[in-house]
Amino acid sequence: MLNIDTLIVFHNPRCSKSRQALALLDSKDVQYKTFLYLENEILYDEFKRILGLLKLKPRDILRVKEKEYLENNLNNMNLTDENIIKIVLKNRKLIERPIAIKGEKAVIARPPEKVFQVL
Repeated sequence: MLNIDTLIVFHNPRCSKSRQALALLDSKDVQYKTFLYLENEILYDEFKRILGLLKLKPRDILRVKEKEYLENNLNNMNLTDENIIKIVLKNRKLIERPIAIKGEKAVIARPPEKVFQVL
């Protein structure tokens, strides 16, 4: 379980929006920790909690242009939320980023300035 008192940013170093969000935080001297979600496992219950904080359904955070989207038949509207979560946790590249979480607030920081909404 991630520490909820610290600002956590789900970060992909290869993503320009993710790098921009961190640069904005650095420019304001905001303390945060990055969570390299492509390298580190996300537990099912933790992911469901994050979705709850975001007030989004699993389908709402999918990166539909990733090849894994079609490979896993995620365009099938009959998939349940549970099905989608299980696929996403095995293919974390499908998660829209960056996600910023602090306490009971979370936001997908697109545009990157949205990262400040959780402070």
